[in-house]
Amino acid sequence: MDSTTLTRDAEREADQGDRRRGSRAAAWAAALILAAVSTVLGFRIADADGVTPVPQILAFLPWLLAPAGAGLLLALLGRWRIGMVWGVAVLGLVAWYMEPYGKTDQADGPAFADLRVMTSNVEFGRGTDGLVKAVRKEKPDLLFVEECDFGCAQTLRKELPRADYPYREAVDASGAEGSVILANVPLKSADGIEATLGMPGAVADVKGHPVRVQLAHPMPPVPRGVGLWRSELGDIRDYAAAGDGKSTIIAGDFNATQDHAAFRSILDAGLRDAARLDGSSRSPSWPTAVPSPLGAQIDHVLATPDFSARDARFLEIGDTDHRALVVTLTLHKTVHKAVHKTVHKKETGR
Repeated sequence: MDSTTLTRDAEREADQGDRRRGSRAAAWAAALILAAVSTVLGFRIADADGVTPVPQILAFLPWLLAPAGAGLLLALLGRWRIGMVWGVAVLGLVAWYMEPYGKTDQADGPAFADLRVMTSNVEFGRGTDGLVKAVRKEKPDLLFVEECDFGCAQTLRKELPRADYPYREAVDASGAEGSVILANVPLKSADGIEATLGMPGAVADVKGHPVRVQLAHPMPPVPRGVGLWRSELGDIRDYAAAGDGKSTIIAGDFNATQDHAAFRSILDAGLRDAARLDGSSRSPSWPTAVPSPLGAQIDHVLATPDFSARDARFLEIGDTDHRALVVTLTLHKTVHKAVHKTVHKKETGR
């Protein structure tokens, strides 16, 4: 065997060795990526929010399509058959859980009254001017404003005539703790939810029909605050369940999406997500700094099943990291049977 043949054989073996090492590296990378995505999916499947960083990642569950796809591609490059099957399964599960959660049956019976509802987190009051412009255009009947500091509250009093919004319930405070509910329908004072950030409550008189209204603004799931976040969402769930079928609207910045178990438990207490009813369950409301498809919907208007919903829209008002949500709720005379009892078991939705 001449030297040329030996050289070629050596080069061939070296190339094969490089390919094997490349395949192993691709397979290992695929395994690491798919294991990370599978861990997050495991908590979603188990109906739990876990600990940091799981709750933070769950807020952007649709983004998991990217690493799951990368894991599958690496498994293909590495010719790792188990990884290929694993990648396909992970992609399928992410797609499955991207489907909207909760019931979508609209209220039956004749319409009784329409309520235009708006909620907006104005980020320490910075978005107040934009909110005022949006309110003048949209003319909501009920307005929920989160992070409305003293300056925000003063501006709302000055710029929104008392003739248009004569009723007010608020937690007057500085920074993110301030919150306010404005209404053009009569409001009767009621206990709000005790929390770190202001969450006022009231009972609205809608053509003689009482409607419980509650602003929602639990603490966000920051790394050392997941327990507090979960607890305050639990308080909102308890408020919803305590209504025992009474007409209820809860609106605000929930700092949670449908992919969080703590938020789904609120829906399971007998509420519907208005954006979900109107076909906008994945429309992002935060953060405005990223392109719209990349955000998460953490701002919600929830209502009992005696309300139907239409015309849900998310609005850019400027100078805040949240989009405002405005939706028309219609109260129906004939209350659906599900309104008369508190739902304690899990919904059958995803």
